[in-house]
Amino acid sequence: MRIALLGPVRVLDDHAHRVEVGGARLRVLVARLALKAGRVVTSDALIDDLWDSEPPADSANALQALVSRLRKALRGVATVESVPGGYRLAVRAEDVDALRFEELAARGNRELEAGRVEAAASLLGEALKLWSGEALADLPDLPFARAAALRLDDLRV
Repeated sequence: MRIALLGPVRVLDDHAHRVEVGGARLRVLVARLALKAGRVVTSDALIDDLWDSEPPADSANALQALVSRLRKALRGVATVESVPGGYRLAVRAEDVDALRFEELAARGNRELEAGRVEAAASLLGEALKLWSGEALADLPDLPFARAAALRLDDLRV
């Protein structure tokens, strides 16, 4: 499975077929979890990031319902795990294009600093090929998405 964040948010299965993750809030949730691939994101952080300064009255239940909808959308592709205090998207960092980009860019920069220009160019070129538009392009203007997109765009430049 692959999760694309370097452009519009997309989830692809192992055969590169798009998995429909309908609704902006579900795409926000998958993006937020994917940015921390395999690591726990607390429920409080998810509520803050999903609803910014206007969480619903029963935000814990609203989050649980949203996670349930995401699990249904990702059935057979990825697992959203409940863990004490939060949730984790059970994917590897290399399955998320933004995280793969960061890793390739860091390796490319290390090669460049070591004077290995050809290796650096190869790695940095591979990193740039992952982009298909502005980072998190179709997400609402939420602080976590804006910060992540700016950080990724700066690294891209």
